Amino acid sequence: MSTEFLNAPAGRHNRYLLMRHGHSQANASGVIISTPDRGLDAFGLSPQGREQLDRVVAEWSWPAPTHILHSDFLRTAETAARVAEHFALPLSGEPGLRERDFGELEGQPDSRYPDIWALDAADPTHRRFGVESVAAVARRMLGVIDGLERETRHATVLLVSHGDPLQILLTALAQRPLSQHRDRPPLAPASITLLAPSQGAPTR
Repeated sequence: MSTEFLNAPAGRHNRYLLMRHGHSQANASGVIISTPDRGLDAFGLSPQGREQLDRVVAEWSWPAPTHILHSDFLRTAETAARVAEHFALPLSGEPGLRERDFGELEGQPDSRYPDIWALDAADPTHRRFGVESVAAVARRMLGVIDGLERETRHATVLLVSHGDPLQILLTALAQRPLSQHRDRPPLAPASITLLAPSQGAPTR
C-alpha cells in the first residue's frame, strides 16, 4: 500500500481562501466533466449555483480577497467572476487549479467517483482508467501556492477550484497521507475554507 506524503510549506506569507465552485450543470446532470475539451466552454453554473453565489457574496464573512485565481473551467470561472464583481477585482485563470482528470470516466455518471476513491485509498499514485493520480494533483495544487508564496507577500488570495483537487490540497497541507483525502468531510459547492498565513488547521 502506498500512502505518499508531499512536503507542504510549514509557514505561509499569504492568507488563502479555498473555494469550491458553485453547483454546476454537471452536478445537476450527475455526470463527470473533468477534461478541458468539455469543461472549459460548457457545463457552467446551474441556476442553483448562481443562487448560491448570490448568497455567498451577500453574506461574506471571510477576509476580503486582494487576488483571485481560478481554474479555467467554465464553472469555476463563473464562480470566481461573481466574487470578483462583488469586490471589484481582476481575475486570473490558473490551469494548475483545474479539475482532476478522470480519464476514461469522462462523461460517465458521477456514481463512478467512489470506484476511483477506493483505488486512491490503496495507492495515491495509481492511474487506473487513465485517471490523474492523487499525487499528481497534489503536486500541481501545491505548486500554485508555492508560486504565489515566491511572488506575493501579505495578500489574501482566493483560489477557486474543484472538489477533489481541494480535498487533496487540504490533505497535503495537513501533512496527512494522500490516500486519506476522502477521509475529510466533503467540501460543499460554493464553500470556502480559510488558510491562515502561519501553519495550522484550516477553518471553515
